[in-house]
Amino acid sequence: NTEDVWKQVFPAQLGKQYVPPKLVIFSRGTRSRCGGASSAMGPFYCPLDQTVYIDLSFFQQMQRQFRVSGDFAYAYVIAHEVGHHVENQLGLLARVQQRQREVGERVANQLSVRVELMADCLAGVWAHHSNQQYKALEEGDVEEAMKAAEAIGDDRLQKQSQGYVVPDSFTHGSSAQRARWFMTGLKGGQVQQCDTFRAARL
Repeated sequence: NTEDVWKQVFPAQLGKQYVPPKLVIFSRGTRSRCGGASSAMGPFYCPLDQTVYIDLSFFQQMQRQFRVSGDFAYAYVIAHEVGHHVENQLGLLARVQQRQREVGERVANQLSVRVELMADCLAGVWAHHSNQQYKALEEGDVEEAMKAAEAIGDDRLQKQSQGYVVPDSFTHGSSAQRARWFMTGLKGGQVQQCDTFRAARL
């Protein structure tokens, strides 16, 4: 579904051809060109081999730890990782990684947050067009995705693990930010609305 949607949206909005990512499904551990990965990392995207790695046990963790379940919540997680592939196709990830090597940890974290929130927004763009083409959204689906976005916000995770929040250490964005950027993409369906690097407010 993400391939079908982005193959249309990418050239229509960006004037470029879309090359779909590869997909590797794993549990417990795997290797990528970005290095080894364990279930502790959860799903991730490796720009070096343009592959989305989906750890199936993460969906069980979503149910147990985050109390989030449902097909569309899982679809959001996959669409977020595909969003990183879209960023990579635009040349964004390489530019950000270069900049992160030049700055301190706090600024590098802020850049990481912008990358992650943009991927959330791009997941919303996918959902918008998927629904237009396939009438894919059922009642409650958007709520599922919002719950998932909020459950894996940095503030929520830090509060659970250590009892307090350290905004300077955020790498993915707060629950409210993640949900808001997903909804921005879902409502507008426009890639250009997802430019978190030009946004005055995250």
